[in-house]
Amino acid sequence: MISPLAYVDASAKIGANVIVHPFAYIDKNVEIGDDCEIMPHASIMSGTRMGKRNRIFNCAVIAAEPQDFNYKGGDTIVEIGDDNVIRENVVINRATNPEGKTVIGNGNFLHEGVHVSHDTHVGNHCVFGYGSKISGNCMIEDYVIFGGNVLVSQGCRVGTWSMTQTGCRFRKDVPPYIVAALEPTTYYGVNSVILMHEGMSEKIIKHIGHAYRIIYQGNTSVFDALLMIKDQVPMSGEIQHIIDFINVSKLGIIK
Repeated sequence: MISPLAYVDASAKIGANVIVHPFAYIDKNVEIGDDCEIMPHASIMSGTRMGKRNRIFNCAVIAAEPQDFNYKGGDTIVEIGDDNVIRENVVINRATNPEGKTVIGNGNFLHEGVHVSHDTHVGNHCVFGYGSKISGNCMIEDYVIFGGNVLVSQGCRVGTWSMTQTGCRFRKDVPPYIVAALEPTTYYGVNSVILMHEGMSEKIIKHIGHAYRIIYQGNTSVFDALLMIKDQVPMSGEIQHIIDFINVSKLGIIK
C-alpha cells in the first residue's frame, strides 16, 4: 500500500495497512503506526513518532526543524498519538533540544494552515481552525477549540474545554471552561453551550460561572478571588482545576 512514486527511507518503521500516496516523503528516523494514511506531497521528517489511524493531508510537514535560534541541530522528536486529522499545509515543528519533545495527543483535528511550534504540548480532542498559529513551549489542554487565525504567543497555556473565537491573539493564559473573544482577547463568559452538549450538569456549569464572576467581576486581586472561590463555591473537580490552573500561571490570565 506504498506507492512506488513515494520516497520512503529504508530505515523508516511503517506499521500494517499504512497507505502512502504518490510523491509523499518519509525520512529516516521515522515511526508510523498501523492504519495511517499519508497523502501526496506530505513530508514526514526525521524525528516523527506517529501512532495509529492518523490521516496526514497534502503538503503537511511533520517534524520540521524547530524555528528557534537555540536549536543546534541533531535529532529531536515529535510525538503524535492516534486518530488525528492533520489537514493541508499544516506544519508541526519538532523539539529544540533532545530532552524535550513536541506532543500532539489523540483525536485532534488541525485545519488547513495550522502551525504548531517546537516543544508545544497539545492534549486530546482539540480543534484548531484555519491558519491558527501556536508558538513554542505552549501547553494546550484537552477539548480546546480555536476559531480561524488564532495566534498564541510563546509559553501560553490554554485550559480544557475553552473556546477562543476567530482572529484572537493572546500573550497570557486562557483559563478552562471559558469563551475568549474580542481584541484584545478577554473573558467573554462560560463555554456553557459546549459544556451542556457534552453532558456537564447545569449545577456544575452554574458553579463555574460563579467562580469566574468572582475572578473577573469581584473587584479584587486574583489571589483574593481564589480564596473567595474556596469559601463561596461548592468544590468539584472542575472548580479545583480552575484554582490549580490559575495558581500555577506564570504569564497571568487574560483580562
